[in-house]
Amino acid sequence: MSALRAEFPVLGRLAYLNAGTDGPLAARAARAAARELERELLQGRAKAHFERRAALTDALRAAYATRLGCEPADVALTTSATEGIAQIIGGLQLGRGDEILTSDEEHPGLLGALAAARELREVEVREVPVRELAQGVGWRTRLVACSHVSWMTGCFAPAELAALDVPVLLDGAQGVGAVETDVRALGCDAYAGAGQKWLCGPDGTGMLYVSPRLRERLAVVRRGYPNLADPDAGLEARMHDDARRLDALSLSAETVACALAAHEVLESAGWQAVHERATTLAAQLAQLLAERGREPVARGETTLVSFPSPDPPAEREQLAEHGVIVRNIPGRPWLRASVGAWNNEQDLERLLAALR
Repeated sequence: MSALRAEFPVLGRLAYLNAGTDGPLAARAARAAARELERELLQGRAKAHFERRAALTDALRAAYATRLGCEPADVALTTSATEGIAQIIGGLQLGRGDEILTSDEEHPGLLGALAAARELREVEVREVPVRELAQGVGWRTRLVACSHVSWMTGCFAPAELAALDVPVLLDGAQGVGAVETDVRALGCDAYAGAGQKWLCGPDGTGMLYVSPRLRERLAVVRRGYPNLADPDAGLEARMHDDARRLDALSLSAETVACALAAHEVLESAGWQAVHERATTLAAQLAQLLAERGREPVARGETTLVSFPSPDPPAEREQLAEHGVIVRNIPGRPWLRASVGAWNNEQDLERLLAALR
């Protein structure tokens, strides 16, 4: 993976173990964005510009669909996993008497949409331990919403969720790009992923898989040019029949080009190799931490390793002073290392050496 590592200039300076927040940016991706801006600067933004932006968008949608194991028609392009989550929860238009079941270790990106449903539509939101989600479904449950991979612990969502009759929405911010993801095997009706984390794209990129059966039920209250099949039809304009009806209202050409180039960087290394390298390194780090008396939190075979810290915010800053970038988990006495295929054993040793 030395060739992949060389694509990311930040790794020449830092032990960057923070892809669970934002992945490292590849030089090739930054150049792709710069080329688009240069083209706009010199050629303006008229018909050819919008045709090129549409072509880039089609290519990114296809790339993301491959990562999710579904058809491009079932993928909407969003600005974040959070946006996709909000589209699903808001689009179901649940109300008083309805319940959404979630776990007790969810990210604010999901919790915000749940809070809005509770406050604005009087939906009941019930939290249970993540391992009890499948058993916790009741007769009023209209949606199960939880993480594919927990941002706190790195544990997977229960496999039993695939057999539920109620729709399942997975927050895939720590899943897609980090581990092999197949939405059909997961049995979910919606999967909201991030482009800026494990796919190393720019901020403001994401994806939303929606099954055809759930898509038919969603109200789309936010409509604009990208969502419409015949936008020149005025008030009679129809929405796209496929997932494009849920697309973000604006994604710039430079953003899409950057995201597409980042995907190509990782693809050139081979996705199976990327996933195997990252999860193997993460498991190695977990073992080394345990040997140093920092027994990690129970985790799955993922890319996240959370471990105890006497003062997480202070230790996070102390590690940064030594060129090691991790994050702390608010409300928990943990630091979290996000281990990617671009990392190496020296990054792990640098972290261990910097811990007091």
